[in-house]
Amino acid sequence: MASKSEQRAEYLLRLGDDRLVLGHRLSEWCGHAPILEEDIALANIALDLVGQATLLLGRAGTVEGKGRDADALAYLREAVEFRNALLVELPKGDFALTIVRQLFFGVFVLLQAEALQKSTDRDLAGIAAKGVKESRYHVRHSADWVVKLGAGTEESHARTQRGVDDLWRYTGELFLADDVDRAVAAESFGVDPSTLESAWQATVRDVLSRAGLTIPATTYMQRGGREGRHTEHLGHMLAEMQIVARSHPGASW
Repeated sequence: MASKSEQRAEYLLRLGDDRLVLGHRLSEWCGHAPILEEDIALANIALDLVGQATLLLGRAGTVEGKGRDADALAYLREAVEFRNALLVELPKGDFALTIVRQLFFGVFVLLQAEALQKSTDRDLAGIAAKGVKESRYHVRHSADWVVKLGAGTEESHARTQRGVDDLWRYTGELFLADDVDRAVAAESFGVDPSTLESAWQATVRDVLSRAGLTIPATTYMQRGGREGRHTEHLGHMLAEMQIVARSHPGASW
């Protein structure tokens, strides 16, 4: 049976890895967004996510007690050691798909951060409080875009609907709770993700309805990321993200 500190560290890794991986994915839009203002907006959201990841992985390293800091956890782990949800590691796709993913993940993170402000871990509660302010902007930004694209031209509507169709089956994993989630929730260190699903559904369904978009009928949901079973895409992404740190161990500048 895992110790309390091991469960806490595992939980913090999940929080940090979600944000780190999506922050890197979002940074791939830098210089490629459809308009200059959006290029800056996406880069800023990516920086917010990487900033949150740095704090969460740093806290995970402290709780873990093995001498690994945020950089070591970000750059020196293999794909099977990452605990992010599959949703965030998928390729960025076109702009519509990116925006739909930002809505799905952003609403989840906002609800999660609001709950974590009450964590008994003061460091985690402080990180969450900072994240709430950023996440509110992220949700407002993505929701506005989803409505614009969904209610826009025939092509923008079709692409946005395709993004919903492609990503919906990855959303269920966000709310799966296992022994780690239930243990940290029981001691008010963390939050059971299953308790967030009804509020997430209400918000996302409202935005998609206003955009004239349809939720797929399928109930099948992909899973595996929390146990280290990832898609092929994560390994390729990490190879790019980690190459400098792995090529020059211990280097600083």
